[in-house]
Amino acid sequence: MIRDPFGIHSKNVFKATALRAAQNIREAATQASANALEMSFSMPKHVPDFGDPSRALEDRAWAALSRRGDKPYAYAPSMRLRPWWRRKKVLGAITAAVVFLLYITGFFSGHPEAKTSGSAFSWLRLSQDRDHVDWDERRQSVVEAFEVSWDAYERYAWGKDEFHPVSKTGRNMAAKGLGWIIIDSLDTMMLMNLTSRLQHAREWLSTSLTWEQDQDVNTFETTIRMLGGLLSAHYLSTEFPTLAPLAEDDEGAPGEDLYLEKARDLADRLLSAFESDSGIPYASVNLAEYKGLPSHADNGASSTAEATTLQLEFKYLAKLTGEKNFWDKVEKVMEVVDDNHPEDGLVPIYIYATSGEFRGENIRLGSRGDSYYEYLIKQYLQTNKQEPIYEEMWDEALAGVRKHLVTYTEPSGFTIIAERPDGLEYPMSPKMDHLVCFMPGTIALAATGGLTEAEARKLPTWSKKKDNDMQLARELMHTCWGMYKYMKTGLAAEITYFNIPNPPPEESAPHQAPTEFDEDPHAKWRKDFIVHSNDVHNLQRPETVESLFYMWRITGDVKYREWGWDMFKSFANYTAVEDQGGFTSLLDANTIPPTVKDNMESFWLAETLKYMYLLFSPNDLLPLDKIVLNTEAHPFPRFDMGPLFSTGWKRKPRDASSKTTKTKTTEQRVG
Repeated sequence: MIRDPFGIHSKNVFKATALRAAQNIREAATQASANALEMSFSMPKHVPDFGDPSRALEDRAWAALSRRGDKPYAYAPSMRLRPWWRRKKVLGAITAAVVFLLYITGFFSGHPEAKTSGSAFSWLRLSQDRDHVDWDERRQSVVEAFEVSWDAYERYAWGKDEFHPVSKTGRNMAAKGLGWIIIDSLDTMMLMNLTSRLQHAREWLSTSLTWEQDQDVNTFETTIRMLGGLLSAHYLSTEFPTLAPLAEDDEGAPGEDLYLEKARDLADRLLSAFESDSGIPYASVNLAEYKGLPSHADNGASSTAEATTLQLEFKYLAKLTGEKNFWDKVEKVMEVVDDNHPEDGLVPIYIYATSGEFRGENIRLGSRGDSYYEYLIKQYLQTNKQEPIYEEMWDEALAGVRKHLVTYTEPSGFTIIAERPDGLEYPMSPKMDHLVCFMPGTIALAATGGLTEAEARKLPTWSKKKDNDMQLARELMHTCWGMYKYMKTGLAAEITYFNIPNPPPEESAPHQAPTEFDEDPHAKWRKDFIVHSNDVHNLQRPETVESLFYMWRITGDVKYREWGWDMFKSFANYTAVEDQGGFTSLLDANTIPPTVKDNMESFWLAETLKYMYLLFSPNDLLPLDKIVLNTEAHPFPRFDMGPLFSTGWKRKPRDASSKTTKTKTTEQRVG
C-alpha cells in the first residue's frame, strides 16, 4: 500500500501509473513472503512516507493549497517542456522494471530484522552517517510529525478535548469543549512557525471557547495545560512577534489580548480552589459556579505535587496583570507545605486541603510527588533568583533524595531514584515511574541556573556539590535512556522496576554502569531492568526527552541529541497510525508490532514533540538562562519581582523534634 497521509492518492488526484505498478509488484512479493508481513511496524505501512517517490505528487497538491507561513513542502516544479527523464510514463516504466528486478532477486523476501534497523530512514530521508548529521533536517522531521498529528486531529476531531487516532473520533470533557488539545499546542505551533494552523486555532479560541460551563475540572491539569498554554502563547506572541505572526495579535488590533483575556477569565475561576480552610487548593473546580471541590478519592486529600505545581502560572499572571491576589494564593500553599516540616525536604504525596496536613507517608518522585520538586528550583529561577527560600528548599530536598532514595542496581550498577511507599524509615521499593525522568534535566538546570556547564564552572559560586549534582544528573539520564533501550520498540514502559542488592547500597557506594547498551537480547545489563506486564504501556510521555534537552543544552554532549533522535525514530516506526491518523499511545510497547491504545495525549504536541524540536534547534531558541518552562513545557519569561511582589513568608526553625527519629531499616521492599 502506498503511504498517503494526506489522502491525495485515495482521491485519485493524479494517475500515478508507475507507482501503482510498483505497488502491485510489492503486494505480490509480500504474499510470496509471509515473513515480510511481520514488518507492519518495523517499516509500517501507515507511517507518513516523506521520502516516498509519491511525495512529489503530494507536493504538487499542497502547492495549490499552500498554507500561509507554513510552507510545509516545496512548490511544484513547472509542468512545461519537461525532459524525458521527468515524464511520468517513462518514469513509470523504469520504476516498474527496477522494482520487478528487485523482486525476482529476492530483495523483498529478506529477514524482517534486516529491514527494521533502517526502516525509520525509509520515511525520514536522512543519512545514517552520524559523522555528517544535519540537525536542521532532523528538526524539520519533527515539524512534519507535528503537522501529521495536528492535521489528523483537525480532520477528525476538531475542537474536541480528546482525539482517538485509530478510530478517528474525538470526545469533549465538557459540553462545549475546553480546548484541551488546541490550547496546549499553541506555543508549539508558534515555535515551529506554523502560521495557518495557529490561525485556525486562534479562530476557535475567539469564537468557540468559553469557560462559562457547568463542569468540574482538575485544578492542576487545567492550570498547567490551559492557563499555562494561554500565558505562554501571550508571551511568545508579544515578545517574539515574528514567530508565526498573526495580524490579530499585532499591537492595537482588537484581539491583541485574546490569550491574556482568556487566561485571566480562567484564573479567576480556578482561584476558587484555594478557598479552603488551610489555603491548600481543592483537587477540582466547577468552572461555572466558581467553586472548589475536594477529591472524590484519597479521603478527600489533594495531591501534593498538584497543589504545589500552580505557582509558576499564577505568579506570571500576577506579574502581567498587577493582581497580587494571584501571587498570594499560590505562595500561601508553599508556606503551609513547609510548615509540616517534611523530613529531609521529602514530602508525602497527599495533603488535606481542610487541615493543610500530610496524609500518609508515601515518598516518591513519580506520580503525585514529582513536580513539587521541579517547581522549587523553577520558582527560584523565575524571579531571577530573588527568592532564595526556594533554592534552600530544593537543596534540602535533593540532599534528602540522595540520602533516602538514590541507590544502585545489580549486576550492572545503574543509578536509580527509588520509592519509600511506607515512609522513610521503612523498606525501599526499586521502582521508577517514567515521570521520574524529569529529574536529570532538573538537577542540571539547578546546578547551572540555565547556563552551560562550561560557563557555570567559571563562576565563583561553583562548588563540589554542584560537581556532584552534575554527575548524578548524568547517571540518572543514562538510566532513563536504558528504560527505552530495554523495550523492544525502543519506547519506555510507564513503570520500570530494578534489581537491587539487599540491603540497597547507599548513595556513596562505589558503582560503575556500562557506558553502552549492548543490543544482544541476553546482554548482562538487561538483568538490572524489570518491566511487569501491567506496566508495558507507553503514553507518549515527555520526561526523558525533556531531560535530554536540558542535558544537551547544559553539557553540550551530542550523545543526548543522538538519543533523542533514536527515540523519535521509535515513535515514528511504532506509533504512527494508518489512514491519515497521526500518532497514538501504546498499550504494549514491548511487543512488535505493539498493541495500540487509540489515544493521542495533548502533551504529545505540547511537550514531547516540542522538546524534540528544541533539542534539534540552535541554543538561542528559548535560552535556558532567560526563561523557565512549566511542567507542561510552556515557556514563561524570567522577571524581577519589582516593588509590588515579595516573598511573603519565612521558614519556621527546624529542630530534632520536628523529624521522625524511628530506627531505619535497610531492608529492600520486594517490587
